[in-house]
Amino acid sequence: MMKTKIIIAFIAIATLISCNIKTKTAGEGEEHEEHGPEGVVVLNENQREAINLKLGTFQMRNLTTVVKSNGQLEVPPASSADITAVIGGNVKEIKVFHGDKVSKGQLLAVLEHPDYIALQENFAEVANRLEFLEQEFERQKELFENNVGAGRDFQQAKAEYNTAKAKYEGLKSRLQLLNLSSEKIMEGNISNTININSPINGFVNEVNIKVGSYVDAKDILLEITDNTAIHADFMVYENDVHLVKEGQKVHFTVSNRPDEELTATVFAIGKEFEAKSRAVHVHAKINEKVTGLIPGMYISGHLHTDENYTCALPNDAIVAEGTKSFIFIVDSESLEKHGHDETEGHEHDAEDIHEEMANHDSDEEGHEHGDADDNDAAEHEMAFRMVEVIPGLKDEGYTEIKLINPLPENTQVVMNAAYYLLADMKKEETEHDH
Repeated sequence: MMKTKIIIAFIAIATLISCNIKTKTAGEGEEHEEHGPEGVVVLNENQREAINLKLGTFQMRNLTTVVKSNGQLEVPPASSADITAVIGGNVKEIKVFHGDKVSKGQLLAVLEHPDYIALQENFAEVANRLEFLEQEFERQKELFENNVGAGRDFQQAKAEYNTAKAKYEGLKSRLQLLNLSSEKIMEGNISNTININSPINGFVNEVNIKVGSYVDAKDILLEITDNTAIHADFMVYENDVHLVKEGQKVHFTVSNRPDEELTATVFAIGKEFEAKSRAVHVHAKINEKVTGLIPGMYISGHLHTDENYTCALPNDAIVAEGTKSFIFIVDSESLEKHGHDETEGHEHDAEDIHEEMANHDSDEEGHEHGDADDNDAAEHEMAFRMVEVIPGLKDEGYTEIKLINPLPENTQVVMNAAYYLLADMKKEETEHDH
């Protein structure tokens, strides 16, 4: 009978302890809902990864008057060369291939033809005759000045000498155009070939010849372009031309890299309209050193006609609720306060349970293990506080932001998931109301 009473008393004490624990837990939940921070969302690491949440800071962007334009990449005339032969001939050798990088003066091709031999022979003959005529001219000049020779002989010697000298200089210039050395010719070295050299540094874009084919002086043998001098050539319509000035910046993308924004500075503006499009060419120097740009690539850009930078955020960082707009910022203080209150509550409960159930050591060890897991998860939580802002101008996926209350300079802002955070916060408020 005594044992039965002891068992009944033990059961009553256990029941009382259980009721006390449930009551305290319920009380804590009510207190948390009542005194929890308003306008704050807490997300753990898994939740942030699920929505691909990105953080950043306020950016300064030019969101003022914008002129949108399209165009293509071009090189200036001085950086592009069409290679021709001064005198027609047959192609003997081709030293380069399409796409090769070449330097100024580098050998591109070799031509051969009998006319090259005849030209050198003619030069050697004129050069030798000129030497004789020069001596005869000097002799007749001396006789004439001493009143010994006839004036007619002096004039004739002078005319023949000047004619031969002019022909000599002309042939020498033609040889220089053909890259033939007049000194070697005078030494008796006659060549039946001529070299075609590159006039600029660049890349071979076109090879229009074959070995053995005959090319005329007007035929384009090769095309070379210096891509290092590439620039952006935009077309601006007549309604916007008055807004464009030299020195303005253009933000643009190239067709083969749409996700990379480049910048250029306007250095020349066309003075006449294209007949069909009624647009003017606007040339801009590319500011970045980018490889892989090729003349003719399509580009799309927007030109800011004035310099008025303002604080801005991506459109996805801003969410509207009613007539107001909000952003979310990282709020570590709210998270620390929230975690501190919960920790105090858990410590108080642990003490009560420890006093009332001191004889149940195994159950207490299991409870401590559960608290450790919860603390590890809490360490990866982040709190985001909703802040009201006033949106302004919009352009290219960004919106101007005006703060109602100032924020620290390096405030971390949610850049892409404001709508999700607002929805999550509303969901928590609805659950608390129920």
